[in-house]
Amino acid sequence: MILPYPFEQMTREQLLDWLQDAAKLWLAHDGLWFQAVENDDGMAKAMAHDAAAWSRFSPIEARRIMKRLGIEPGGGLDALIVCLQHRLYGHLNEQEVSERTPQRVVFRMRQCRVQNARRRKGLPDFPCKEVGIVEYETFARTIDPRIRCRCIACPPDPHPEGWYCSWEFTVED
Repeated sequence: MILPYPFEQMTREQLLDWLQDAAKLWLAHDGLWFQAVENDDGMAKAMAHDAAAWSRFSPIEARRIMKRLGIEPGGGLDALIVCLQHRLYGHLNEQEVSERTPQRVVFRMRQCRVQNARRRKGLPDFPCKEVGIVEYETFARTIDPRIRCRCIACPPDPHPEGWYCSWEFTVED
């Protein structure tokens, strides 16, 4: 018996709830995968493997978002902002563009599900800067090879109470 595709019968609200839950499951799997490697091989190896995985996943995610939205490569910062909003963790985290000029965008993660969970458990921030650099650089350059990324601050860097990480994207002519 062929099983019916359940999403066709869902309401908009049910689909949005399902999408958010799917994003939570994706993030849980990412965290469990990381912890398994960390437990076997230590934090440094886990971070290296995580960076390698993100260097491959971020371009895949960027290309799929672009295809879904009909965005052509080379769309500059406008395309980047749209694509950042459609990432899986965009359903879980509070993000903002805090500064915007034609040549520069500052993107911030105001609330981060991973960091908030660690804070609730009394743990220090997860040191995600090293992996974040790989993630954001490869994502942005997939959208437009002219885009450059610079980390303003990301744990383990100190950051203000209002955000966890901040990234500057610029376009080179």
